[in-house]
Amino acid sequence: MAEERTSDEFSWARFEAMPIVGILRGFTSRQTLLAIEAAARGGITTVEVTLDTDGAEAMIAALRERFDGALHVGAGTVRSTGDLDGALRAGAQFIVTPVVLPDVIRAAGERGVPIFAGALTPSEIHTAWSLGADLVKVFPANLFGPSYIRDLRGPLRGARLMPTGGVTVETIGEYRRAGAEAFGLGSPLFARERVEAADFEWIEEQAKRFVALLRGDEATSRGAPPAG
Repeated sequence: MAEERTSDEFSWARFEAMPIVGILRGFTSRQTLLAIEAAARGGITTVEVTLDTDGAEAMIAALRERFDGALHVGAGTVRSTGDLDGALRAGAQFIVTPVVLPDVIRAAGERGVPIFAGALTPSEIHTAWSLGADLVKVFPANLFGPSYIRDLRGPLRGARLMPTGGVTVETIGEYRRAGAEAFGLGSPLFARERVEAADFEWIEEQAKRFVALLRGDEATSRGAPPAG
C-alpha cells in the first residue's frame, strides 16, 4: 500500500455543523462510491466504511483520494489495534468501534485520531468516555429509543452520545431533543435495496431529509419522498 495517511484533516467544526455519520457495510467499491456521492450531494459530510466489508481498506484509500478533503472518511467495525493500524494506513480520518475496546480507544487517543466507541449500558458508556472516546456510539439505539438517551444525560452528563441503529427521519429530531450530539445512519440512509437497485436519487433525497431535519427546516423535510 502507499505511504501511510494521517487523520489530521478531520475538522470538528465541520462535523459539528452536520453531525451525521453515514455507515456503509458490505457494498462493492463502485456501489460505495456512488452511494457516497449521492449522500454528499444531499449534504452529508462524514461517512464510514466498515472493516468487515471486502476490500474496506482499499475503499477508504480510494475515497480519501476521490474526495480530497471534501468529506470525512472513517473506518467502522474496528475491533483490534491491528484493525486500527490498517485503517490508518489506508487514510481513515476517524475510527468507530462496535463495543468498548480499551486498547483501541487508548491507541487512537495516543495517535490523536478521533475515536467513536460503541457501547450500550450506562457502565459501558461511562467506561468508553472515561477511556477517552470522543463520542460514544450508543448501539443499538432503537432497543430503548430516544427516552434512553434522555435518561443517560442525567447521571452521565458530559458524555457525548451518538445513537446508532434505527435512527430514522421520524426519530432523529426526538434523539436530538433528548440530548444526542451526533447520529450514525446505516440502512435509513444507505438502504441495501436502494443501493443494489442503483437508486441513488433516493439516497440523495433521503440525505436531504436528514440534513433538513437537523437544520430545523421542516418544510423542506416534508417535501421529500417518504422513507423506505
